[in-house]
Amino acid sequence: MSIDLLSLVHILTGTLALAGGVLAFAAPKGRPWHRRGGRVFFWAMLVSAVSGSILGLLEPARLLITALAGVLTLYLLVSSWRAARNPSGAFEKTDGLLFALLLLLLLGLGGLGSLALQQPDGRLMGFVAEDYLMLAIMGSPAAISDITLVFRKRMSDRHRIARHLWRMGLAFFIAVGSAFTGPGASIFPEALRASGMLALPEAVTAVLILFWLVRTVFNRLRLEK
Repeated sequence: MSIDLLSLVHILTGTLALAGGVLAFAAPKGRPWHRRGGRVFFWAMLVSAVSGSILGLLEPARLLITALAGVLTLYLLVSSWRAARNPSGAFEKTDGLLFALLLLLLLGLGGLGSLALQQPDGRLMGFVAEDYLMLAIMGSPAAISDITLVFRKRMSDRHRIARHLWRMGLAFFIAVGSAFTGPGASIFPEALRASGMLALPEAVTAVLILFWLVRTVFNRLRLEK
């Protein structure tokens, strides 16, 4: 597959993932439209993350950050899917492998960020240290959550659903950022990019993630009482 075709697949599936994610967020949780939007988002985002990772490996000087973001997104998607599909909430070998992948990614991001800080222009492979470190910060809560699960061995139903929600939400946040303030921002007029308005979708997404997470956790708490 050529780089141009791979780029087209990445862009089209990323766009489809955004549409599915918006539907999943807007629809009442657990209802048919939420599930449909979630399925569209999951599969489209999975393909977009894989294609983005391959693109970044093929052209690291231009798209290394896309590859790293793609790996983090894959981890979030798969671990979130497993949380939704594992009613026992037990920590299994697959979860351990995913955790190991995340640790390697975070160590790599931290190392790349440190190397970038040591460069005269603060850049490494065309990206500033903040790009690497921000991805590491975004993945850190997942690592802490996984470490906790290693010791606890099992999640309650409430924590399992919350794990599914925030990880899928964070994957959606990465997609939104890529489209509006990341590489996808190049399609927007310079005046709009300079205005800072393109950061608004990310802010709205972050608020929605927190809203649904709090609502889900408290609803579960009421059901458990």
